[in-house]
Parts: sequence; C-alpha cells; structure tokens
Amino acid sequence: MTSPDPLCVAVIGSGPAGIYTADALTRQDREPVRVDVLDRLPTPYGLVRYGVAPDHENIKSIAGTLRQVLERPGVRFLGGVEFGRHIGRTDLARCYDAVVYATGASVDRRLGIPGEDLPGSVAATDFVNWYCGHPDSEVERFLLDAEEVAVVGAGNVALDVVRILAKTADELRATDIPQAVLRVLADSKVRRVHLLARRGPIHARFTAKELRDLGRLASADVAVRPEEVDVDPNGEELLRAARAARTNLKILGEWAARAPQGRDRRIDVRFWIRPAALLGADRVTGLRVERTALDADGGLVATGTEEVLDVGMVLRSIGYASVPLPGVPFDEGARTVPNSEGRVLDADGSVRAGDYVAGWLKRGPTGVIGTNKSDAAATVRGLLDDAPALRAARAGAPVPVESLLAESGVEVAEYEDWLAIDAAEADLARSLDRGARVKLGGWDALNAALRR
Repeated sequence: MTSPDPLCVAVIGSGPAGIYTADALTRQDREPVRVDVLDRLPTPYGLVRYGVAPDHENIKSIAGTLRQVLERPGVRFLGGVEFGRHIGRTDLARCYDAVVYATGASVDRRLGIPGEDLPGSVAATDFVNWYCGHPDSEVERFLLDAEEVAVVGAGNVALDVVRILAKTADELRATDIPQAVLRVLADSKVRRVHLLARRGPIHARFTAKELRDLGRLASADVAVRPEEVDVDPNGEELLRAARAARTNLKILGEWAARAPQGRDRRIDVRFWIRPAALLGADRVTGLRVERTALDADGGLVATGTEEVLDVGMVLRSIGYASVPLPGVPFDEGARTVPNSEGRVLDADGSVRAGDYVAGWLKRGPTGVIGTNKSDAAATVRGLLDDAPALRAARAGAPVPVESLLAESGVEVAEYEDWLAIDAAEADLARSLDRGARVKLGGWDALNAALRR
C-alpha cells in the first residue's frame, strides 16, 4: 500500500505560534506533511526577536528551540513575503492544501483620552520595536530628551519598558540591543519613570520574576506608596487572589518599607491611578491622572481626586491587538479571527475549508510564549483530522509557490539568507566587543547582510 502524498501547508507568520505549528505538523506520524513558513521579514522568530527585551537572555534563548524546527526536513522558511501584498489566499489555495494564520497581535490598544495623539504619546509596541531593532523602526524615532516619563500598564511589557528606560547604557552593553539605540540610551535625559496601574496590586499581571528584576537595578531606586499597596491580609480579596498576586504584593510591600538609596534614577510604581488627559499644545508636557477605586460590583470608578505628572513622554502598554488580514474573517470586537478549535469560520458561522488559525490571532493576547505550543498543537489536531477532506478538495497538482512569488517580483529570503544575517550580527558584536550578537538595525543593514 502506497503512502498518501504529503499535505502541503503554508504557515503565515514565523513567530512562536507559527513555528510551533510547523513543529506539531512535522513531529507527528499520522500524515506526511510539508510546511512552508512565510513571513514578511527576512528574519524569523517574531516576538522572540522583536518583542522580548534585550536583557532577558533566558527568554530569548527559546530561539534555539525554534531554530531546530526551521532546520527540520520538510520545513522551509520563506522570508520577505508579505501576505496580502506578494501573495493572497486565492494564490495560496493553488499551492497548498491548508493555510494556518499565525501573525500574532502587532498593535497596542489605545487609552481613549484627550491629547493621546500629541507628539510624545507613544504605543509601547513602537518603543519595544525600537529598542529591539525592528527594521520598520528608525533610530531617530526616540531621542529620550524628557527627564520624566510615564508608562501606563500593569503587565510584563510595561515592566520591560520601564526597565530599559531606567538602565544605563553600560548595563545593556552586553545585550544584542542595536548599537545606534545604545548610543541614544547613553545620552538619555530620563531620570524618573512613573509606572501607572489603573487597578490595585492584586489585579496587576506582572510575574514575580519580572517584578523582582525591577527592584534589582543598580542604577535606579524603586518607590512605592504604602497606602497604594495596603491590602487587608485577612480580606476576602486577598484570600481569593492567586498565589502570583500574593507574591507580587509581598514584593511591593517590601519596596514600600525601604528608604531610597539616592541612585541617579527613580521609578515610581503607582496603583489606583488612571490617565485622564495628556497635556500640551504641540507635544506632551504633562499627564493629568485621577485616583480610582472599585465599586460594589468590582467595576473601576474615578474618585475625582486628580494630580498632574510633569512628564514629557507617555507610553501606553495596556494590551496588544491583532490586525485583520486581507480576505480573512475578522472579529473587530474581539480582535481575533473567528474560529472553532482553530478552524476559521466565515460570517455565517460555517467552517472555511482549508483555513486555520493559531496563537494570539486565534485566542487573543493571552498566555506566555510557551502557551503557543499547546495552542498550535490543538489547531494541528483539527487540521490532521481534516486531511482526507483536504486531499479530496485538491484541484490538480499544487502549483510551486516559487513560481507565483517570482511573478510578484518579491526577493525571497530563505533560511540560508537568515543565517547570513545571523552571522553578520555575530561579527558586529565581535567588532564592537559586545557580547554574542548585536542586532542590525534598519532595512539597509539587513539587506546588506543578505547581499553578503
């Protein structure tokens, strides 16, 4: 008995969700599968490369695991290919039996307050892209010429942003942060960072490890107001809280009790503070905030007590959101692709044959990097269950995707091209005497490495 022809699957997006999908597809023995992982960038790994802070080497090391998947027989990386621009869903249907969308969540949610569009009001994703060396972000995007900055958010990304602002360039020198970004940080005038959480410490989404890292900075004092972390130790709220929240409260209580050490920089961790308006005529010159509280139903309400923070920049980090893909159903409210166990649903609720979704685009921006592994595996189980129907729907032999991409005029960056970039970044680190790698910032530098 002859074995069936391999299923041909395209995965759109080479971040953790996309590569874990390729992993699950090629690690099983139910069906033979060939996978092409497409990404608009010539570099793989998505948020592992362009979202994890440069000083979190332990988290960034997951790239080694993802690399093993891309080097597996039956998996190809096709970078520099933008879905909807170089190739669309109709084209992909000629080349593949199935498509898995795994493009993540790439934009920040907005605050929705007056003054939010003033210069100096920034999405945290823009700042993260900048210090992570995303090629779409220009070095000139940030000058860091304000002495005080506010970061709005109560999650790990907000902590990352605060930590990068508060660290010295010398503390970041051994990381892979781009050299041009390092120079801007060396000239930074930022001396005080306000971290603002709209709810209390029990509701914050920081992990204890990230929170502790903030308190270990050699260059900055961390200040916490005792009254803002004063939680009844026998209260029902604390008794119901998760262990992680109780650990966070313990850390914050220790910080509230200690005296400042007189370091050059200061981080004010604030709770029960809601941004009300960004102030300024031509750019941000202040942030008006108001105190909040919980009502009887647990909803957040303003108390009417206000203050103004003398900040020159405000970074919002209140959650990520996915963006719609051309020709793919999208729920604007949930900011996800409607799906049933990873199978894409059309507007009438019917399953769209051959289309699947994984990662944040499937479930929303929840969980950690590792959550994408089980999420991708669940989508792949459904895809493999559908294998007979996918094969039956074939209309002749698949068209090689290379021929369609050649017609579009795109220059595809294959895995070997990524290795050239990887080698160039290692060479740059050696030339600068800076750690194992220094990221190439900007499209010109990436393209030069590809030509090399």
